[in-house]
Amino acid sequence: MTSEELHIEFEEAVERINSFKEPYPADLLLRLYAYFKKASNDYRRPSSSKPIINAFKTNALFQVKDVTQDEAKRIYIDLVNNYFLYRK
Repeated sequence: MTSEELHIEFEEAVERINSFKEPYPADLLLRLYAYFKKASNDYRRPSSSKPIINAFKTNALFQVKDVTQDEAKRIYIDLVNNYFLYRK
């Protein structure tokens, strides 16, 4: 898969997640958050008004620190696909 094809598939996965209206499990949201930030090279600090949320987000980002941008896109796509494949 080319880098451009990967980016298109990543954008489609982001749209799929954003358009779904039911709540997601918190652990999935944290993983999606971390891989999205890494995939989009967004290094801004978490900005929740609740310190505990920022702590969880910071921890999630720390866990993906050694993942490349393309790997992050692939993992994000896999998370989305698996969620919709196996959700109840």
